[in-house]
Amino acid sequence: MTKDPKTDHTTYINIPEAVGVFDNFETLQAAIYDLMMSGFSRYDISLLGDKEAMKEKLGKSYWQAKDLEDNPDAPRAAFVSEEAIGELEGAVAGGFFFLGSYIAMAAMLTPLSTLAASIAAIAIGGGPAAVVGAVLARRVGQHHKDYYADQIRQGGILLWVRTTDTAKQDLAVKILKGHSGRDVHVHDWSE
Repeated sequence: MTKDPKTDHTTYINIPEAVGVFDNFETLQAAIYDLMMSGFSRYDISLLGDKEAMKEKLGKSYWQAKDLEDNPDAPRAAFVSEEAIGELEGAVAGGFFFLGSYIAMAAMLTPLSTLAASIAAIAIGGGPAAVVGAVLARRVGQHHKDYYADQIRQGGILLWVRTTDTAKQDLAVKILKGHSGRDVHVHDWSE
């Protein structure tokens, strides 16, 4: 896929941005939580996009984190916490259990069915659906883990933070460095 300069372009805004590279998810997450506790909005925080976004925006080249820190064409993604992934996994698994149980319950709750038969139908209908939900939930969690593992293999997890003034720049740099961020610096624009 080649970029067409007439239709493919990146919009820059004149808001400085701090950038840092992290070697593991735990320190990245701690830095993000500290940023948010210090007044940065989650909308000011972005990470590198996944492989598909990279291929779409930058082609099939092999990119390292150091090559993308200050590349305005690097695709961005929002941070998703482990807690949010856990909630999503629970919702997927629970939703499938509920759906299976509801279908079985609707089929069995007739005037002629007994309570024992209805409970058995709900358990039998909900069980396989819960297994399907658990498998799908595990895939969601694994995709999330693979996303970070792939970035670590490519030189680290990139984190960008929009900063509106010098005080915010200094604070962002201090937080990123305080959580073992590497190559922490500020550039004069953001995407």
